Amino acid sequence: MSTHARHNVRKTVIGFVSSKMGDKSVKVTVPYKTPHPLYHKVINRKTVLHVHDEKNEAKVGDKIEIMETRPISRLKRWRVIRVVEASIGLDIVAVTEKDVAEAVPTKTSKANVAAKA
Repeated sequence: MSTHARHNVRKTVIGFVSSKMGDKSVKVTVPYKTPHPLYHKVINRKTVLHVHDEKNEAKVGDKIEIMETRPISRLKRWRVIRVVEASIGLDIVAVTEKDVAEAVPTKTSKANVAAKA
């Protein structure tokens, strides 16, 4: 196995642009659902990442794919790969947790389907 192939594997995630911070910078909310360890109720969680947007193509509400990269500034460790789905409408509205929770499937949904089958 060559070392070149090993070094090019980087994390990629899909999230929603929650705010535009300035030139070439956006905040991306990456939602996920996880069961409570004791009660097994599904809990909505989110991670907020500071992302470098070189072309200034992302707008608030867009669904984008981001990739982990070298440190670009004090907080930015991710960069935009592509806009997966552009936001609909002209109003600039921040993404709420409820909107994010409706759009994201649970991590345990596949396990529940397999158990019922």
